[in-house]
Amino acid sequence: MRIAIFADIHGKFLLPFKLVDLYQKETGNDIDLILQCGDMGAFPDIKNLDKATLRHASRDRDELGFYDDFIQTKPEIKDFLDRLNIDMICVRGNHEDHNFLNELESKNSEETRFSIDPYQRVWVCKSGLVQTFSVDEVSLKFVGIGRIGDRKGRDHQEFIQQYERLEIDKLLKKEEIFDLLITHDCSNSTQRGMGMTEIREVLDNVIFQYHFYGHTGEPFKIEMDENGITQSVKIKELEFNADGILPEGCMIILEKTTEGEFIFEVVEQKLTNKLSKHTWKY
Repeated sequence: MRIAIFADIHGKFLLPFKLVDLYQKETGNDIDLILQCGDMGAFPDIKNLDKATLRHASRDRDELGFYDDFIQTKPEIKDFLDRLNIDMICVRGNHEDHNFLNELESKNSEETRFSIDPYQRVWVCKSGLVQTFSVDEVSLKFVGIGRIGDRKGRDHQEFIQQYERLEIDKLLKKEEIFDLLITHDCSNSTQRGMGMTEIREVLDNVIFQYHFYGHTGEPFKIEMDENGITQSVKIKELEFNADGILPEGCMIILEKTTEGEFIFEVVEQKLTNKLSKHTWKY
């Protein structure tokens, strides 16, 4: 099983799929699933853009990719996604239309994740709930925690909600070993002075092989978590730089073997550079 992992696509919903398509063609290696660490930029109504997204969208139409391409079916996009036949499972970030996501989540109250697009290719995890994905004899068990942390007791939708904390409390009692933790925010720590305390609590009480996150603006890095068990991976945001190319560490491939071992790959820029700011849509 091979998984492609991205963070902070900010409206560029097609870009992860196109990068995976390119990777498969260039390497001959099949990808089975895409995971995405929040800040999807899921805004079906441009009237509901938050201030930051509105500011960026005024300079870059890519920020409106969900509105442009993922609220109504476009035949050429449907054909591409059907041919690729890969789903993307995301967590919420802080730059989303949370009222839109809340409505979809409530309609799928019995499920651990829910689809947000007419192609049925983009799914959002419910925070704290165990997710599974299987290919042949290999099974992946992971958990997503969306939104960002808050130290001031605010209830704005971009911050973790009380019902999500209750699910996380249930997770803390599970005596299981998980493959992955996918979050938008980083874990809170005394060294960093930032992040979500709930993520820190989960990492201190539940065993994960890997933790992937975005949000912080920091460069790509992989390091051992404070718990001494989990490999913590900051994925670089999927944003084109001033030269119109994608940064190092914005696309990760994680392979899980039939023996349960993991093979970690940082996709090289010589591959991602083939999709530039000015050419990726075409």
